[in-house]
Amino acid sequence: MAASTKRPVLLSAPGLLFLIGFMLVPLLMAGALSFQVYEQGVGPTSDYTFANYLQIVTDSYYLRIFGRTLFLALTVSVICVVIGAPEAYFLHRMRPKWKAFCLVIVLGPLMISVVVRTLGWALMLGRNGVVNDVLLWLGIVDFPIRMLYSMTAVVIGSVHVLVPFMVIAVWASLQRLDPRVTLAAASLGATPSVTFRRVILPAIIPGILSGSLIVFALSASSFATPAILGGRQIKVFTTAIYDEFLIKLNWPVGAALAVCLFIVNVVATSSYNRILERRFGRHTNES
Repeated sequence: MAASTKRPVLLSAPGLLFLIGFMLVPLLMAGALSFQVYEQGVGPTSDYTFANYLQIVTDSYYLRIFGRTLFLALTVSVICVVIGAPEAYFLHRMRPKWKAFCLVIVLGPLMISVVVRTLGWALMLGRNGVVNDVLLWLGIVDFPIRMLYSMTAVVIGSVHVLVPFMVIAVWASLQRLDPRVTLAAASLGATPSVTFRRVILPAIIPGILSGSLIVFALSASSFATPAILGGRQIKVFTTAIYDEFLIKLNWPVGAALAVCLFIVNVVATSSYNRILERRFGRHTNES
């Protein structure tokens, strides 16, 4: 093998070994465990069956959990696009000194643990939390409203955790946009709406695509936020996996749920990426 051919292999070897050791091997182990038979009081046995997957796709309990997880991921993705794309555009238009300051503010929450941030929202959204205290003080409500342990709380916490990823993705796409292009469009008589549709939107579409894919995958597989803000009432795939492994001790079903979540995540993100790139392929290629 020539030296020019060996160099890419050697450079990618550490990342490839890391991927095999910490992702592929555990996934294969979970896949093998998901086919094992579970016996009450005994645990996983050496027998193999497809009953675990059949139970997941036929039981209305797991189907509701799947629908709730998909709804959560889609809702969080849409809200992150609505909030993150304009925020990234404003960051792009700021002067350098203010841009650096605001970028630190946007990315600062990523330096804090997800659990800490979620617990902060739990304190704010609780019955005696800050939000209810403000609403009562303003006279908007007569008694504290229930916000914690609801899908609304989970969506709010997930958006707060994941919107920086959308901002980063869109902002990175805007970095390739020459500011003189928008000035040239204005000098040629283009209105702000036309400039946005014909110049800015094609530049941010790749960032929106990549950012929404990241947000969808992370929100569908998040555990801390749904577990803390959703409690026992709002079950998603990850909390169901936790229950099967550590509460019911039914490891084969828990592994089957984990494999199903991985497959659904991969299929959903791949299909979403293919559909949107086919529809907006011209803009993506031009940018």
